[in-house]
Amino acid sequence: MPFNLIKKYPDLLEIAHMTEWQRGVSLRGVFDRDILNNANFQFYGKQIRPIKNDGDDSMDTLFNHLITCDEEIDNKKTGKRVFEVARAIRLHWLRHHIELANLGATNIDVFSCQERIKGRGFVIRTYIFNEEDRYVIILEPQRSGIDYYLITAYYIDKDWGLRQIESKRRNKLPVVY
Repeated sequence: MPFNLIKKYPDLLEIAHMTEWQRGVSLRGVFDRDILNNANFQFYGKQIRPIKNDGDDSMDTLFNHLITCDEEIDNKKTGKRVFEVARAIRLHWLRHHIELANLGATNIDVFSCQERIKGRGFVIRTYIFNEEDRYVIILEPQRSGIDYYLITAYYIDKDWGLRQIESKRRNKLPVVY
């Protein structure tokens, strides 16, 4: 299981041969290294943090969100999250793309846009997007302006996902928040 800790971008993590428990331990090791125990997990000099949840461990919630997706039955969301291989095998890409964005890499598009979030009104979100790899990270600046919340990161495996990102790019704000 520790071999996933030596995987580097663009390699994918190897989890197919593992039991569910082994997979969880291996992925959690990568998450702990790259996010939980990484004091330099920052974007543009601001610390990246999980969204606080009442009564839940925020890091456990974030870990679960990064390796699962909304379950859909007959194109309707059920409210449950299920394990998604495409997200999980790219878990270590998150740190790599944050670091590339901080360095101003030309293959990474960083932009902010205002979007309507159900129950919250209009919110500014910052996107870190690698079109070639079809990988996106979504951050939300804290109201204080001191840090960012990590909303999610995922591999875009559907064409409608690319169209959605393109729509957000067309409506990008003049500055990155």
